Amino acid sequence: MYELIQVGPRSYYINAPVKIGLSLLQDNQVCLIDSGNDKDAGRKIRQLLEQHGWQLQMILNTHSNADHIGGNQYLQKQTGCHIYAPGIECALTRHPLLEPSYLYGGFPPKDLRHKFLLAQPSQAEYLTDDVLPKGWKMLPLPGHFFDMVGFETEDGVIYLADCLSSKETLAKYQIGVLYDVGAYLDTLQRVKTLRAHCFVPAHAEATDDIAPLAQYNIDHTHQVAEHILTLCQEPICFEHLLQKLFDLYHLTMDFSQYVLVGSTVRSYLSWLKDKGALSVSFDTRIPLWKRL
Repeated sequence: MYELIQVGPRSYYINAPVKIGLSLLQDNQVCLIDSGNDKDAGRKIRQLLEQHGWQLQMILNTHSNADHIGGNQYLQKQTGCHIYAPGIECALTRHPLLEPSYLYGGFPPKDLRHKFLLAQPSQAEYLTDDVLPKGWKMLPLPGHFFDMVGFETEDGVIYLADCLSSKETLAKYQIGVLYDVGAYLDTLQRVKTLRAHCFVPAHAEATDDIAPLAQYNIDHTHQVAEHILTLCQEPICFEHLLQKLFDLYHLTMDFSQYVLVGSTVRSYLSWLKDKGALSVSFDTRIPLWKRL
């Protein structure tokens, strides 16, 4: 774990629970793509950089989920590096309490205020094209989270953040966390057309051909949507629908899974309603969802 893997002349990733990108800049300066899930991850990254005689110049955050920004604060305090995050993600990186608050739909109880959902705040700046390393491109990858992005480096490596998951991850969790299902599917269709020397997803193996896995994620997303529609053949309230989905996929309910899967199912319901596949009735003072 935390092994440094080279995937291009100047591009690497750190093989952590969430893959962390690393690129050599001028002299001994480096840029990180994300920072791991907590202070311990940040410490291990710092030790790795010191072993190679590298100095951290900047962290580019793909999005603001706690497992991607958890090492920010530690690394920024230790090195004085700049941190950049795109759009809405920048606000959540500065104020990470927003993540569990969004997932829960109110002020989160202590059960949700832990490092897996609540990172330490860091002084992030807005990510714009002009702060990117020379020759890099920022790739919008919305869907999984608000304004998530990936990066294409000068040496042909594309870091894809959480825009898709491995088959093993999908088999384990079944319903991957999504904010905007329609945008997620559009992102995957675009990703299928990309060409690169190497693709580095955060939750799947690096590869030179990402199209098959992108299509697998597309198919899996449509499968989840179809299961939701099937369970909505008769009017059903959200909590009962969620219970049936947990039963269907043999998932274990706890507070974290309740909000992660629950917020995603609400996103599926929004997408399906906007497509005209579902209706919602408030006649009984309980919102009831029904397939059209």
